[in-house]
Amino acid sequence: MPSRDDILNAKILIVDDNADNIDLLSEILRDIGYTRVSATMASDTVCALHEKNRYDLILLDLQMPDFDGFQVMDGLREIEQGSYLPVLAVTAQPHFKVQALEAGARDFISKPFDLHEVRQRIYNMLEVRLLYEQLAQYSKAQQMLALHDALTGLPNRRLLEDRLTTALQHAKRSQLKVAVLYLDLDGFKEINDNCGHAGGDALLKLVAQRLISSSRQEDTVARIGGDEFIVVLEQLADGSDALHPAHKLLDIICAPCQISDATVHVSASIGISIYPDDAANAADLIACADGALYQAKRAGKNQLHLSAPARPGSALFGKLVAADKSR
Repeated sequence: MPSRDDILNAKILIVDDNADNIDLLSEILRDIGYTRVSATMASDTVCALHEKNRYDLILLDLQMPDFDGFQVMDGLREIEQGSYLPVLAVTAQPHFKVQALEAGARDFISKPFDLHEVRQRIYNMLEVRLLYEQLAQYSKAQQMLALHDALTGLPNRRLLEDRLTTALQHAKRSQLKVAVLYLDLDGFKEINDNCGHAGGDALLKLVAQRLISSSRQEDTVARIGGDEFIVVLEQLADGSDALHPAHKLLDIICAPCQISDATVHVSASIGISIYPDDAANAADLIACADGALYQAKRAGKNQLHLSAPARPGSALFGKLVAADKSR
């Protein structure tokens, strides 16, 4: 629940074409202890002001010349996009009360003002508004946790599969290729045993940062568990275009890592699958890359392996050999 201090520090906007009403409401709010109160007599500026400042409460007079309170609420609804509309309608006309609620106002106060009523309705509405914001932030945080790895902040398998499926759809329309690089650290268990779980976690976070820094903005870097990562390379003209980025990842991971007071040397193995050469959907592509990773691990440390090995004499084989020689 929002604290009293949270409520008294909420941002409030008073909208009225009568300066005396603004002065009276401002004085009431200041006497209660509200610290962030502003006002305007130009009703046509309210939407722009709210978009900039995101007020927690708007005390809105319904009867104003040229641009009345109902028109203001029409504009505010577009900004809030179905969210909680923080409008407390102010009116001297009883028949406007229901109309205001139907237009989106959360509550109303009547003119002439009853001091106790004004205090209580403002406080109650701010409490609900701030609680709504807290719940919305909590919901976003829960969604973030559901789609991202808690340790590294990278996308998890669920988000990876969603992004990979979208990448395959784009590749199919544009007749391009997508590469899945399945990466596993060599000897991570020994490093974890020697440096402890805290050291192992620090290493995983460092590897995650290196993978991100070595990838393009349009690529996806994900951690799918343990010391296993996947990098999705999109918009490739040819499957061989994945070889140089893959070798680049191997090289950057081999750079010494400073974990606490120790310098740790680590390497990685990578299995590569190509869409549509090896598979036509996300799950199968990941499985193919996993199988290629197994072959890379069998070949020794710091190796990569293609899911569909290139035959000697093929263009892809030549590019693979050239990439190895250039390292």
